[in-house]
Amino acid sequence: MTVTRYETSPVYSKVTEANGFVFTAGVIPTDLSKDVEGQTAEVLAEIDRLLALAGTGKAKIVQATVWLSDIRSRDGMNKAWSAWLGGEGAPARACVEAKVIDPRMLVEISVVAVK
Repeated sequence: MTVTRYETSPVYSKVTEANGFVFTAGVIPTDLSKDVEGQTAEVLAEIDRLLALAGTGKAKIVQATVWLSDIRSRDGMNKAWSAWLGGEGAPARACVEAKVIDPRMLVEISVVAVK
């Protein structure tokens, strides 16, 4: 089985492809001044870019994990998430509250897609 990695560093790859599956690392926002909806939209745009590197896209996402710094912000995240899906079939998803590196970081998302 071939494993292909994209945008690698010494400690992780932003995308890994193996056996027809594409995995993203946790994607975080860069503009920490935005609210959770804005940060989520930014993260999802980056996920679009990362999936394209491996020749797939959001319509082929089968699983997503969402980490929120405050689970009470779920509605704002869901608003951006639903707009991004745009009627595409929603993947299986977990959404949990987690302690994050920077308190201004409100959301982190990773996905698994098929080719």
